[in-house]
Amino acid sequence: MSSDRQAVEDPGAVAPPPSGGAFLLAQLGAHAAGRFGERVGELGLAPPDVGLLRMIAMEPGRSQRSLATDLGVVPSRVVALIDNLEKKGFVERRRSAEDRRHHELHLSADGRRALGQVREVAALHEDDLFAALDEEDRARLTALLGRIAAQQGLTPGVHPGYRRLPKKPG
Repeated sequence: MSSDRQAVEDPGAVAPPPSGGAFLLAQLGAHAAGRFGERVGELGLAPPDVGLLRMIAMEPGRSQRSLATDLGVVPSRVVALIDNLEKKGFVERRRSAEDRRHHELHLSADGRRALGQVREVAALHEDDLFAALDEEDRARLTALLGRIAAQQGLTPGVHPGYRRLPKKPG
């Protein structure tokens, strides 16, 4: 038996830690998501709330159905998330002037203030995560990650985690 085969079969052998790019992306992604969740949690928000506020701010008056389509989830999931934001006073549902059966989504004044605070937190979060890189490295890394995300068919600006959210936000 070769020594290579013995090393693989040796139950006492210590495997080296994973070091591939995919593992590092997963490790950093989980770390970044956790830290971001902690940071926006101090504002009374969860990461899914932040994404919805941002999407509504980018397109005021959009419908819940359009949000569901962009997020790749069923409309009932978005209804529960918007209910939560409306209860917190961050989002307003207004009857559509064009079709009274539908509602348009708008940020309230409190929602706009909260989103402004989130932008500040997000900038600090990014600076903290990328502190080991200079501006040129940051720009290059961001461009490379953007290329990978595009090649993987990810929707720009939409976190794929929405598809795994529970039906009722907690």
